[in-house]
Amino acid sequence: MKIRIFTTALIGLSIISCKNDKSMNTAETSTDTITATVPKFENKGHELVYNMVQKVGDLRKLYDKKDVVYTYTYQTPDGKTDVTTEKYIFDGELSYGVYKKHERTLPESSGVIEQGYDGKEYWLKNDGKSIEDEKLLKMVAFNRPTNFYWFAMMQKLMDDGVNYEYLNEKNIGDATYDVVKVTFDSLDNSPKDIYQLYINKSTGLVDQFLFTVMDFDKADPLLMQLEYETIDGLMIPTKRKYKASNWDAEVTNEPWINVNWTDIKFNNGLKAADFKK
Repeated sequence: MKIRIFTTALIGLSIISCKNDKSMNTAETSTDTITATVPKFENKGHELVYNMVQKVGDLRKLYDKKDVVYTYTYQTPDGKTDVTTEKYIFDGELSYGVYKKHERTLPESSGVIEQGYDGKEYWLKNDGKSIEDEKLLKMVAFNRPTNFYWFAMMQKLMDDGVNYEYLNEKNIGDATYDVVKVTFDSLDNSPKDIYQLYINKSTGLVDQFLFTVMDFDKADPLLMQLEYETIDGLMIPTKRKYKASNWDAEVTNEPWINVNWTDIKFNNGLKAADFKK
C-alpha cells in the first residue's frame, strides 16, 4: 500500500509502505483459546520490530476494535492549525474526516470541509456541496490513506514487502536504543521511503524514528518523536512532533510541528454507509 499526502504543508507526515505478493514464512503456536502466527525472523531487526508490535498491540488486536473515532490536531510553528474528527473502519480501510478548523488545509475555503473514502471512491464536500475538482480530489486521495496509515503504522510495519536491517545500538540522553532500518519493496521500481526506528531497549517501544518522503524527492530525513497512551489495551502514540534532522537523529534548531490525537474511541458501530458521499 502506498501512502501519499494531502498538501505540501503535510509533507513531513507522509509514510509509504509497499506490499507485494511474497508470503511470510511463519510458525504457528497454539494455545487453548487462540492460534498465534509467529514469523521466522529474517534477522535481528525483524525480531525487534515484531516484539515491538506485540507490545503495542498487533494488527489483529487493532482490527478487533472494528472502527475508531478520534480528534486529529495538526499545528505548524506559525500557529496555524487543522482540527478534524477522523473516522475509520479498519476492514477495508474506510476513512472520513470533517474539519472543525482548516487553517492549513484549503484555508481559502470557508465553512465545513468533509472528505472521505468509501472503499471505492474518494470524495470532498464544502458546506455539504460536493466538490468535483480533479486536483482537489487527488489531494483527498493522498490524505485519506495517509491519516489511516499513521494510525495503524506500528501494526503495518509487519506487512509483507517490509524489509528490516539492524544497524547498531545508540545512546541518546539517558536511553539506549536498538536502531532498525526499514525499507519497502517497490513493484514499479520507484524510490521508496527509508525509516530508522529507535526502539528503546528498556521499554521495547519506538520513541522516535527518522523517515524520508520520496514522493516529494525528499531524501533528507525528518525526525518524529512519540509519546504513548494505553487505550482499550492498545498502546497508541497519541502525541507526536517532528522536524528536519540528519541520519544521526540530530535535529535542526527550527521549531517542532505538533500532531496530537485525542478523544480516541473504538467500537463505535460505524457502517460502510457512513462513509458514502
